[in-house]
Amino acid sequence: MTRIGIVGAGAAAAAAAYALEETLPDATVTVLEKSGGVCGRAATRRRDGVVYDYGANYVKDDDERVTDLLTETLETDGLVDITEPIWTFDRGGDVSEGRDADEHKWTYRAGLTQIAKRLFARTDVDVHRETRVERLVRDAGGAVNGGESAGWRLEDDDGDEWGPFDALLLNPPAPQTADLLRSAEWDADDGLRETLVDAIDDVPYRTIWTAALHYPFELERPYYALVNTDKAHEVGWIAREECKPDHVPGGESLLIVQANHEWSVEHYDDPPAENCEELARIAAALLGDDRLADPDWTDHQGWRYALPEAGAQTGPLRSAEAEGLYCIGDWVAGEGRLHAALRSGLEVGERIALE
Repeated sequence: MTRIGIVGAGAAAAAAAYALEETLPDATVTVLEKSGGVCGRAATRRRDGVVYDYGANYVKDDDERVTDLLTETLETDGLVDITEPIWTFDRGGDVSEGRDADEHKWTYRAGLTQIAKRLFARTDVDVHRETRVERLVRDAGGAVNGGESAGWRLEDDDGDEWGPFDALLLNPPAPQTADLLRSAEWDADDGLRETLVDAIDDVPYRTIWTAALHYPFELERPYYALVNTDKAHEVGWIAREECKPDHVPGGESLLIVQANHEWSVEHYDDPPAENCEELARIAAALLGDDRLADPDWTDHQGWRYALPEAGAQTGPLRSAEAEGLYCIGDWVAGEGRLHAALRSGLEVGERIALE
């Protein structure tokens, strides 16, 4: 395969692009990303000298291959480990010393988006941002491994066409991937498309609404973050961004407050200022500090498809690969973690090179 298209520039896409560069260096790879950034939910923003990861918070060392990628393959300059522990709390807001094991929690001084930026920088991939793919088209023609095969084209929301591609990788969350396939111009044999869409539609997701709350004072706590273990509190996760080196200037604090699924669904379309005010009030009660109810500035982001709670059936996904269509991401791995998304991209990129 020499012409490869990737929809989405998330962590899995960046890992796949890197793997393709290493294993199929003559391939031409094109990435189309609907937003202005890369790395998907592993997102970073900057404001008033503050750097904050408002989606995924860090990368765990649960996968040896991903650990090697971060600590040996990529440049380690700027890679840091969050040393403070994670504590827990229950539905009543009672905080307990945590669940933390001897695990690494990696991020970068410049934020988690460095993962995708550094992976893409090691390739000759063309990344086109602010390019929303609206439709997939399967055409006759193209060549794969010397034989005749169908090719894939993409149409964006400006009416421009991209391709043809011998292989197409889809990196959006499962519901958005299913929508693209449902509307695709693709005459698949034996009901493959319907079976594939059904399998992807079955992936359950948690919705998360996130508030970033900044304070002009230091907050002293013995932990980096609190996680709700019974999933019965309005907040599922709250983290102190100042625990990450170079993220928050001295004398300041920034909390990342992620509401639980039920609260996020109920309030997703409410005015953001009201949501931030409510989450600040909840954070103040949870951390026992009334000052936290009044941040001096806030930011927010809703993640309608934040975390997959299971993976798709592998059979339909692998059957689609015979058509040059590959799915990548944490939902393919069946684990809503950044290391799982990276592993998914690496494995698919290498599998393409072997076919």
